Amino acid sequence: MIQNIESLTTVAHVIQLAVAPAFLLTGIGAILSVLAVRLGRIVDRFRVLTESHDHHHVHVIIEMKLLSDRSDWVHWAITLCTVSALLVALVIATLFVGTGIRFDPTHWVSPMFIFAMISLILGLICFLREIYLSTHTIELPPEMSL
Repeated sequence: MIQNIESLTTVAHVIQLAVAPAFLLTGIGAILSVLAVRLGRIVDRFRVLTESHDHHHVHVIIEMKLLSDRSDWVHWAITLCTVSALLVALVIATLFVGTGIRFDPTHWVSPMFIFAMISLILGLICFLREIYLSTHTIELPPEMSL
């Protein structure tokens, strides 16, 4: 009976440790959703420009190059954020497996979590770069400027 209570206490403690990474997974999932939508819009715009009759026009070629650059940055952001989510999921799994087999996962969990955060940071930097490219190329026609 005492061993069951100790096991229950241990599992409860592991669940407490896993809650924060689980919320982190939710946040990363939301970021990935935003990134996927942005990539979809870039691809759609690229298709429209490709199918247009004036896709050899200089302005269209410049926009297509910009869209290609933006898609590269979104691709890297998605890749890095996905790696981060996978590492966080591995952290959670390692915590539970370590508890189940009575193994101290500290030497595995800490580096995985650090790499997850580094990957997330790099993914967010790529996202910021894509945002920069998308917003700093907007130009008003001369007749609309004040």
